[in-house]
Amino acid sequence: MSTPIIIDCDPGHDDAIALILALASPELDVRAITTVAGNQTLDKTLHNALRILTLLGRHDIPVAAGAARPLQRALEIAAQVHGESGLDGPELPEPAFCAASEGALALMARVLEQSAEPITLVPTGPLTNIALLLAAYPQLHSKIERIVLMGGSAGAGNWTPAAEFNIYVDPEAAAMVFTSGIPITLCGLDVTHRAQVMAEDIERVRQLPGPVARCVAGLLDFFMRYHRDPKWGFVGAPLHDPCTIAWLLRPDLFKSQDCWVGIETQGEYTAGMTVVDRYALTGHAPNATVLLDIDRDGFVALLLERLALFGKE
Repeated sequence: MSTPIIIDCDPGHDDAIALILALASPELDVRAITTVAGNQTLDKTLHNALRILTLLGRHDIPVAAGAARPLQRALEIAAQVHGESGLDGPELPEPAFCAASEGALALMARVLEQSAEPITLVPTGPLTNIALLLAAYPQLHSKIERIVLMGGSAGAGNWTPAAEFNIYVDPEAAAMVFTSGIPITLCGLDVTHRAQVMAEDIERVRQLPGPVARCVAGLLDFFMRYHRDPKWGFVGAPLHDPCTIAWLLRPDLFKSQDCWVGIETQGEYTAGMTVVDRYALTGHAPNATVLLDIDRDGFVALLLERLALFGKE
């Protein structure tokens, strides 16, 4: 039986690849896709989600736009990482269908209410939509199986010295999510920086038949440029967001630890920091399964296996 999921995203190169990986995987039943402002503004992240689904021919999945800004802060985007469009690099088709007239919260609530089984939420951008959903529909918390999110770090950040981008953009929303009592899997920089795709892996993607593999190779080419900066110390490009989908498909590829995670919202230098209590120093019970390592070769093999399923044009 497939696992029902809702993906909340801000495409974004790695978000796009996460969507593609999810929709190549029969183990997952993608019930809806919602978008949030993050890597780019909301109009662009919505447009990009529709473009990816058009490429895949998946007009059957409802898509809805959510929050255009964080709960309390001005929006900060990552154009230097993802380009002016949010998906610079490969040519993508223009959307062949429209977003749902209902907003992201209404769509997520409807899907949750109508489901006979609990649904896993997979946010790969700032947590604004998820926090608003939890606040607006407390009666639906029991319909959420788990939240598998990309964000945070048990160590250094990538947007400030202390904070990872997704959590930094809306730490107040993240704080609401982490105190919700809903089971959480945290795919932070500790694991995503180990999920690097190397130049030779991109060439293996490029050799696969069909437009989807060509698109992913183009996305990876562009994404690699930003991560070649020597300050990062990377050999390849870290595929952050696909780790969420990979964990749902192959949890055996990962090493994890159950920890209490708090979100810093006030610190002058640490706003957006995920405080991960790896040594049980706070006395708080764990509220998240924190992913800390990955079998990189197994991760890349999974990505290649699923991309190959799209076949020839």
